[in-house]
Amino acid sequence: MKQKVLPIIMGGGRGTRLYPLTKSRCKPAVPLAGEYRLVDIPLSNCINSGYNQIYILTQFNTASLHRHIQESFKFDPFGRGFVDILSAEQTERGGHWYQGTADAVRQNLQHFSGGDHDLYLILSGDQLYRMDFREIVDYHCSVGADVTIAAKPVPKEEVSEFGVMNVDETGKISEFAEKPKDASQIEHLVIGDALRSRMAHPDPGRGYCLASMGIYVFSGRVLREALEEPGTDFGKEVIPSLLGKVRLFAYVFDDYWEDIGTIRAFFEANLMLTDSVPPFNFFDRHNPIFTRPRYLPASKLNGCNAKRSIIADGCIISDAILRRCVIGVRSFINEGSRLENVIVMGADRYHTLEELSAPHNANMPPMGIGRNCRISNAIIDKNARIGDNVVISPEGKPDGYEKGDIHVRDGIVIITKSGIIPDNTVI
Repeated sequence: MKQKVLPIIMGGGRGTRLYPLTKSRCKPAVPLAGEYRLVDIPLSNCINSGYNQIYILTQFNTASLHRHIQESFKFDPFGRGFVDILSAEQTERGGHWYQGTADAVRQNLQHFSGGDHDLYLILSGDQLYRMDFREIVDYHCSVGADVTIAAKPVPKEEVSEFGVMNVDETGKISEFAEKPKDASQIEHLVIGDALRSRMAHPDPGRGYCLASMGIYVFSGRVLREALEEPGTDFGKEVIPSLLGKVRLFAYVFDDYWEDIGTIRAFFEANLMLTDSVPPFNFFDRHNPIFTRPRYLPASKLNGCNAKRSIIADGCIISDAILRRCVIGVRSFINEGSRLENVIVMGADRYHTLEELSAPHNANMPPMGIGRNCRISNAIIDKNARIGDNVVISPEGKPDGYEKGDIHVRDGIVIITKSGIIPDNTVI
């Protein structure tokens, strides 16, 4: 029988480490690179790999994600493609929400059209990378694996944030360690010369370990049998419990990959896109990143001085200075403002003529950034209203600082979605 590959994208939990960006949306719906959402990455990787029958499992703050997917990923009837959104639901078998990644798949097994001979490709919805999934599937089949885990070499100093594995010379996994902290245990997990020689540009002075990327290929029968057991999370419970019972293999991926798990990671992943040659390439015509068509006009720059910046469609920027910025769709930035290391997510709509002609209210400035503002090391979420003469910087603010629409996380100021910062405010 013909073997099917069924991609399943995890819609994410509460996203507490990305708060307040996840205050009103789930992690995969967080805007990325001016025009995209995080979920566009795994969806585009699936489509570019030839897999167009995709499931997304969602639970928290899903309205924005659902709307984006429905408006972005529409397939013609002849290709038989779909993106099926499956939210947590009450059934006769139970009524609780997803308790983890494995539990989310368990609760939806009846909705998948796969059999024991088919393959399930489990993906995260909040990572930035480009991968041809056909390669990991071919590897899974060639070595006769029951479960294959995508693994990336990570410097040993950073592995305390990852699930780490040890593999033998054939690629078979012989040991797991979840977020190891003990130095001797980490040293034991450092890869040998054979694996190191397969890395593109290893630092000769550093040791590396294989970290799980949270990307799995399961044979259908093994997945169903594994989910009959009580584990709720793939990385922490289900896969370690299979060690020694089924054929577990690691597929080594040595290219750019970023887990967008924290505000700092999100901030740096966006701003690195302004580099002359960024590690992630949105300009790959053979493997495009797909998103919602908005039919916006080209951006208008009236005397703008921009260096190392990305400016999305539909913006109007007047006599402003931009240094290492990512400016999202429909952004308005007014005269005399200077932005450095700033992500502006833009707006969901334009002002109406009535709004623009109404008298200016210092407590309700127009959407966008006003005149003569100074903003650095900040994320301005969608539909925010920044008045004139505003200064925004994390300098002197403790991590965790919160006041109204202002938050400080990982040394970065976040102005929340639809936040209002009146004229002359100094942050």
